[in-house]
Amino acid sequence: MDPIAYIMSYAGGFAPFIIFLLLISIKQVNQYQRGVCFTLGKYTGMKNPGWRLVIPVFQKMVKVDLRTKVVDVPDQEAITKDNISIKLNAVIYYKISDAARSIIEVENFYFAVSQLAQTTMRNAVGEVTLDELLRNRDDVAASIKTIVDKASDPWGVLVEGLELKDIVLPDDMKRTMAKVAEAEREKKAVIINSEGEVAASENMRHAAETLAKAPGALHLRTLQAINDMSSDQSNTVVWMVPVEALKALEGLAEKLGKK
Repeated sequence: MDPIAYIMSYAGGFAPFIIFLLLISIKQVNQYQRGVCFTLGKYTGMKNPGWRLVIPVFQKMVKVDLRTKVVDVPDQEAITKDNISIKLNAVIYYKISDAARSIIEVENFYFAVSQLAQTTMRNAVGEVTLDELLRNRDDVAASIKTIVDKASDPWGVLVEGLELKDIVLPDDMKRTMAKVAEAEREKKAVIINSEGEVAASENMRHAAETLAKAPGALHLRTLQAINDMSSDQSNTVVWMVPVEALKALEGLAEKLGKK
């Protein structure tokens, strides 16, 4: 028997096994993924998107999703710099910038980023007062993002953004802040009212000076006031006569009686 024919016939018996081995060795990497390849437990390279050959038993490939991930950081109890207990939660956006480091340097980058964000939030809130937190929440969120991004950089994680969703205050603190706001509004109302009175008195002073300088102006103003009151028959007019005028009339009547 021809040796070459013998070898071909011998290999033909293993053809199904070879085909099966090839089929289980083909792995698909999607466009938004990267494959981290290990050969005999050692990192040997990155697999790009497409069909890739991974030898069973000898090689292992871990797929890493490169899309942006959204993590809802749960409610955290924290104490501000002025010793006020609050609850706050946040949402963090991040993506994997280095697939190999995200697998080699950290066991579970998703859990690690979440825990890091929670710890950083509590620490950052403890460095600001409640008024600063409520007034500058964007600056506080930016500070937390910077810290989380720097700490997670060795893991191959890039933090794209962080937003503080809600800040929950104690009920007694809400009532206190409502009283402060109400008192502030009352203060502004009193100031506006007093400023209006000052302006009105200043205008009345100018009017009095004008009437005093013009002869007969006060008499004309009195007649105008009488005319305005007489236009409505339902009005009752009470004239206040000075005591000095009554005494003058009384003296005049005595002189006429003596004559």
